[in-house]
Amino acid sequence: MTERLYYTAPARTEFEARVVAVEASPSGAIVELDRTAFYPTSGGQPHDTGTLGGVRVVDVQELDATRVGHVVEGMLAVGQEVGGAIDWPRRFDHMQQHSGQHLLSAAFDRCHGARTVGFHLGQAESTVDLDRDLSAAAVADAEGEANETVWRNHPVAIRFATADEVASLPLRKAPVRSGALRLIEIPGVDLSACGGTHVDRTGTIGLIAVTATERFKGGLRVSFVCGGRALDGFRSRRATLAASAQMFSVGESELPDQIARHQRDAKAKLRELRAAHGRLNDHEARALAAGAETLGGRASIVASVATSDASVLKRLATTLIATPGRHVVLFSSETPALVVAGRSADLTFDARDVLRGLTERFGGRGGGQPDLAQGGGLDADPADLRKAARRLLAAG
Repeated sequence: MTERLYYTAPARTEFEARVVAVEASPSGAIVELDRTAFYPTSGGQPHDTGTLGGVRVVDVQELDATRVGHVVEGMLAVGQEVGGAIDWPRRFDHMQQHSGQHLLSAAFDRCHGARTVGFHLGQAESTVDLDRDLSAAAVADAEGEANETVWRNHPVAIRFATADEVASLPLRKAPVRSGALRLIEIPGVDLSACGGTHVDRTGTIGLIAVTATERFKGGLRVSFVCGGRALDGFRSRRATLAASAQMFSVGESELPDQIARHQRDAKAKLRELRAAHGRLNDHEARALAAGAETLGGRASIVASVATSDASVLKRLATTLIATPGRHVVLFSSETPALVVAGRSADLTFDARDVLRGLTERFGGRGGGQPDLAQGGGLDADPADLRKAARRLLAAG
């Protein structure tokens, strides 16, 4: 059995222990100790990291209900006395997030009857899953309530209770485990069964900030950050706002209006650009149609176009085949070339046959419909491509 020091002393960062078992695994040696301050991944909270006997601890796992395994980058011997050191910044971050979750979940429950059915402590943000959907105003209300508890700096107590005692206690949610339990109590605020690491007073959490919400499995998933993560998020947003305000030469409070004005201007310019593209497309289509030749008894347009944009070729071809009695094969002027083959609706020639003949000879690939097919990757001189296309149209 592993004595779990973090149960009673979550702020402890160093300890001495004896190695009682070592097991090889693909991820590294799994070391079992007689006592440990390393927290294993469980209850939605990630594991601690640090060092053990001078080697790096990269993972901590619950081997069973009574034993904890430490995955290390190195080798330790059974019977060896070792010193352990916890990565304190990581541990403290987890303590802030987990204690903040208790306050946030208690606030949702107390203010809106929304119970927490899931919790995950992530690397950047944490989440709680509520059993019902809530409005943005209700979420903000619970967020404010949770922060009031932070600022009142309530004590956070660790206590243990027997199974009989647990049955009579007003726990916020039914415990997952049976028997004697470790409880986290914030007097007058929350009482929950929990094996995680927590701060000793709510003020140490610093701040609880909801960052996003989304509907999830009939309820609501709430993302949040606490303490140092909230400060990091504020600094990041402050830098982004300052840079954006400088870019637009306005104050931060004026950014929404300025962005909205730029969006309106951009949409107007886009409409003008599309109209200009339409006029240019019609002009180019007329110029190409003027150079039509007769191949296989039909009017055929074979040309290279100064573009690297497949949509330009497709738009030109579509315009050209809107007139009855035409075959069209257009290439981009760059190599490897793009190609679009098409035919008017009154013709039966299959444009895919032209595309297939070109790709079989010059490489590339493509596909489409009988009236319009397109591809790319044709590796040949533009003159050779046009010559091959004319032969295919004449043969068809």
